[in-house]
Amino acid sequence: MPDRPDYAALTRGQVAVLHRVNSGDAGLSVLQQLVRLAEEALGARGALFAEFAEDHARIIAVTGVCTPALGRRVEQPADDELTGLLDDGELPYMLGAPCPQGSRTAGSLRVWFDTAAGEPGPEHRAVLDLLARLVGRLYAAGAGLPAHGEPAPEEARREADRDLWVAVTSHELRTPVTVIKGYADTLTNHWDSVDEPGRREAVRVIGTRAGELARLVDRLLSAASEEDGSVGAFPTGPFDLVEALRAAAAEIPGDLRGRLLLADLPADLPKAYGNRNSIATILTELVTNAEKYSEPETTVEVCAGADDDTLRFRVSDLGAGIAPEHVEHAFDRYWQADSGHHRAGAGLGLYLVRRLVERQNGWVSLRPREGGGTVAEVRLPRA
Repeated sequence: MPDRPDYAALTRGQVAVLHRVNSGDAGLSVLQQLVRLAEEALGARGALFAEFAEDHARIIAVTGVCTPALGRRVEQPADDELTGLLDDGELPYMLGAPCPQGSRTAGSLRVWFDTAAGEPGPEHRAVLDLLARLVGRLYAAGAGLPAHGEPAPEEARREADRDLWVAVTSHELRTPVTVIKGYADTLTNHWDSVDEPGRREAVRVIGTRAGELARLVDRLLSAASEEDGSVGAFPTGPFDLVEALRAAAAEIPGDLRGRLLLADLPADLPKAYGNRNSIATILTELVTNAEKYSEPETTVEVCAGADDDTLRFRVSDLGAGIAPEHVEHAFDRYWQADSGHHRAGAGLGLYLVRRLVERQNGWVSLRPREGGGTVAEVRLPRA
């Protein structure tokens, strides 16, 4: 680490950020730019920003060695957990600064330094405090931040959810039920006039639509159980992530399964710790979401890997890509962007993915893919 921060980089970065803020651009992409500036100006190995909510924090902007933490939920007291987030002998030094927004704190800005850099000094802390105040200014501007809005009053939220529940359930169940009934009626009433290939095709469609219906019912029931607080049995333990991914991929509907590319699934990965059965639901929802927002027939890639603390798998598509201001809202219940190719659906898939993953002490994130498209990444603890 230089004895002093890189003031030239700091000045250039501040000018660029302030220009965007003064132009009315104060969303998540500007926040990411500030986090990157903290790493560069301070000579750090990585930086992150955790946005504070009422009872937890969530890491929504990262650089460098902190990149794997994107999307991670941090329980209160957030400050203690953030301090120990990268408890690594090679990264012994951490600086943190609260980001004031009027009378409240928007979140916490953190940077980590390695052993070769040495302990940061007072000038490094002063620069981090300056950048933390700039983050607070972004939140005061209110354009796209906070990434997670203030929760609605409990009764109003429950009433709105009930109304949406009825609308979503009736709409989403109607299509597969109508198709199944139509083909079943055809076979019942016209069996002798339908040739053998026609019968096989009718049975195939009924089976496919019945699978869609079963998955939809599972999603709706899971969302309902999350609402009333009943979580049911959720056994956890060590399991083979690659084997679970391959088994889950084999259960995905045929047309969509044909678009999957199981690109990099090393057989020698360590065990993950969590609920193996949930991987089928998680992968199906992520792949279905990728298909929804990408051109027909394009590839959806699945890969897996590990680091010192977690196992990960990624689902990457070649679609239009997710806008930075949508990467967190995409996990909200009933939220959905315009797919451009398919009907939008219930808006429950990613919401349930996040809830399932976090019940296993893991986390999930979305980010734009270089060259176009979106990457969804799930991280689970190592056994």
